[in-house]
Amino acid sequence: MLHGRDGEAAAIGALLDGARTGRSGVLVLRGAAGIGKTALLEHAVAHADGMTVVRGSGVEFEAELPFAGLQLLLRTALGSLDALPVPQAKALRAAFGLAADGAGEPMFVGLAVLSLLSDHAGDGPLLCVVDDAQWLDRASTDALIFAARRLDAEGIAMVFAARDGEGAFTAPGLPELRLDALGEDAAAALLSERGGALSDTAAKRVLSEAQGNPLALLELPLGLRGEPGAAASPAASPGIDGPGALPLTSRLQMAFHGRVSHLPQATQALLLVAAADHTGELGTILRASARLGAAVADLAPAQDSGLVVVDGDSVRFRHPLVRAAIHQRAPLSERLAAHRALAEAADPVRDPDHRAWHLAAAATGPDEAVATALEDTAGRARERSGYTAAALAYERAARLSTDPAARTGRLVRAAESASEAGEIDRARGFAELAGRAATDPALRARTLHVRALADFWQGDFPAAHRLLTEGAGLVATSDPARAGGMLVQAAHTAWYLGGDVVADTLERLAALDLPADAPIRPVADFLTRALGRAASSTPPALDEAAAAARAAGDGRLDPRDLVMLCGVGLTLGQDAASHALTSALIAESRDSGGVGRLTTLMFFHSEAEIFESRYDDAHATASEALRISRDTGQAQWVSQLSSVLAHVAAVRGDEEGCRRHVDEALSGGTGGAMAPGAPWAYWAQGLHELGLGHPQSALDRLALLTEATVRHHICATRSVPDLLEAAVRLGTPERAEEPFARFTAWADRSGQDWARALVLRCRALLAPDTEAERLFTAALAAHDPHRRAMESARTALLYGEWLRRARRKSEARGRLRTALDTFERLGARPWADRARSELGASGASVTVGQESRSAADEAGLTPQESQIVRLAAQGMSNKDIAAQLFLSPRTVGYHLYKAYPKLGVVSRGELAALFG
Repeated sequence: MLHGRDGEAAAIGALLDGARTGRSGVLVLRGAAGIGKTALLEHAVAHADGMTVVRGSGVEFEAELPFAGLQLLLRTALGSLDALPVPQAKALRAAFGLAADGAGEPMFVGLAVLSLLSDHAGDGPLLCVVDDAQWLDRASTDALIFAARRLDAEGIAMVFAARDGEGAFTAPGLPELRLDALGEDAAAALLSERGGALSDTAAKRVLSEAQGNPLALLELPLGLRGEPGAAASPAASPGIDGPGALPLTSRLQMAFHGRVSHLPQATQALLLVAAADHTGELGTILRASARLGAAVADLAPAQDSGLVVVDGDSVRFRHPLVRAAIHQRAPLSERLAAHRALAEAADPVRDPDHRAWHLAAAATGPDEAVATALEDTAGRARERSGYTAAALAYERAARLSTDPAARTGRLVRAAESASEAGEIDRARGFAELAGRAATDPALRARTLHVRALADFWQGDFPAAHRLLTEGAGLVATSDPARAGGMLVQAAHTAWYLGGDVVADTLERLAALDLPADAPIRPVADFLTRALGRAASSTPPALDEAAAAARAAGDGRLDPRDLVMLCGVGLTLGQDAASHALTSALIAESRDSGGVGRLTTLMFFHSEAEIFESRYDDAHATASEALRISRDTGQAQWVSQLSSVLAHVAAVRGDEEGCRRHVDEALSGGTGGAMAPGAPWAYWAQGLHELGLGHPQSALDRLALLTEATVRHHICATRSVPDLLEAAVRLGTPERAEEPFARFTAWADRSGQDWARALVLRCRALLAPDTEAERLFTAALAAHDPHRRAMESARTALLYGEWLRRARRKSEARGRLRTALDTFERLGARPWADRARSELGASGASVTVGQESRSAADEAGLTPQESQIVRLAAQGMSNKDIAAQLFLSPRTVGYHLYKAYPKLGVVSRGELAALFG
């Protein structure tokens, strides 16, 4: 019976009931050691009638091994591995070391976890419980949190228990339930039920010292009754308020250790081996214990005392504090012997990583052989994308090194691995330590690179840029390819600084003597020709640069460099090529699990879709990317993508949606830095006001994009025609004079007909009536009404307004009708209202509210339902859709089930007619 936990038990019950009805959910239990988290997990398992149960636990030492916790959790579900989509199965096999090729990126492994659990459950619900989550290795944590955040309609309930103040189980956004101490009545009831025969005085003493901690209420009475193996009674030790009082956790450890100390010596040795072991495998523990004189029969006293439970071929401690008490309070010599025995028991071929870590734990000083073994372990961890584990192994190897040069090199690799794991502070610490010892310029450059990335992620762009250029200077002659890679990243950093910093950086890049076969060379050439001071009058072609970079890379090109090409392509106005390249890279990232760069690619993709008037597509792309950004904690892209969605909302006249997305975009700044999504947010605000006919408000927002620090951004350049229109409507065209001059030069260099059309439209607004008509008609001729329908319609609207003011109403009606039809088709409500108003003023009969809406909008589909039915209409299976959208197949089926009645269809075949 659970005492004093009615509310917590009800929350668990609601989670299980939801899973039984197909509604997934997650709950994180947090609290101090012994507060009752494990008891609640056992309660959940006991009440999981009719549910498949998967359970696991973090182990204090397993952060050293990537995906160790996940593999132990899923061991009973691995029979369903072959049912997963091939890329997911490949990622999970690589993560678990079941396949030699590929890397198990944690986020992609997370999707595989979701699919595996869903398939393992069959048609019924599933409960997944993880105790001591604070001790999971980082790769397992990332994968499980990713899966938890994407739970939807699989019928899966996930419950994590994590101790306060230990480990790194941070799961922002997941529902949490904090367990506090039991109230007086509940504590007294628990003690009465489980504490045995105690006098009133002893019971009061236990209640006072236990402070409502359930585990203390169970363990402290043993000392008062003087049972064999009990710790000293509370009355014989410092009181809770007395001088020198120990924390409750420490006193519980003493209680457990007291029970262990009265067991036979061989049993104590076996328990120490089990406490030092990572796996809980009975065979491993017995083989190692045999080297210390213990046998399987010596396990029985530990079982009889309730300290361990043997479950099949595994050994589990009753409570993590038992393990901690045994390991931490054993004499050093005995701990070293236990780890040495485990190292000897480990198979050096089948299990080299456990062997290396136990050798390290048994080392009493520097040992180059052990350091080399740990370095090899770190390399294997990196191959499986276990970067946190690799960093720990490299750092420990450095401390065990006897050669100073080897020590420095291992610290550098520790810093780089920590950086790839996103552990900024740890990466910076390792890099600074290595930098102080490094004499080799190449190693120093690598430490500066790590520190620069840490500064960049924390928003200190000036410091990041300085370190990148300094590091590139150190290896400009000896390793120009590395210098080129650093300067390409410095150019990206410079983008956030504005002014001449970009051009200065690209001058450094152009001065490098890059080898002809360097993978970075085509990227560097493209950047310098596109954006440098000596940029060619005709910009380089993006598609040619991407093809050259792929050919030169031969598999060695950093995918992030290709991503950067997409952004620069948009800067040059090569929207179609950027859209094609992002489409290809997004497909590759979905197949390979490159979730980290997927959001960046989808941001550029949605920008290109907006520029080409594909607002429904842009909304779907940005919505999916925003969901992924939130799931993976990419705050920068949450801001950026929110601002893109604000722009789509502005086009549609969705005032509340625009405001909501703008607020989220502008909240993404850190310190004094501008939020990453601020430029797009300002454009969205200005466009919204312009569409509503508020030119002063529009001009005020759009003018923010003309400042030197932001005017080089893609959206700032593209917003200039809106700025000019607002200024002209206010009768202050001079306010747009300088920005328009820059836009004209940019458009001329781009060589794009659509850009020339916008320049002509702007000139028509500025021109006297004798010139305006010629410019309007030339602009309409240059527009592509199919690929960029919105801008073509806006030009037709402005020309129609001009014709009406010139009292040529009959001609005006034709232009205005064309504009209205396009605005209605695009769902651009404010612009349709303007066109409709102008038509009415020209004497035409207009029916209000005729805008055309997509089938998805008409049916009231959610963005996710819309995306799923569109893919289903293309003939994709639920499994394929799930793989593309990072969902489970059961969730896809659930959303199709909800969408069919909204659309009035009963089968996939009917979807093609609606969305084909």
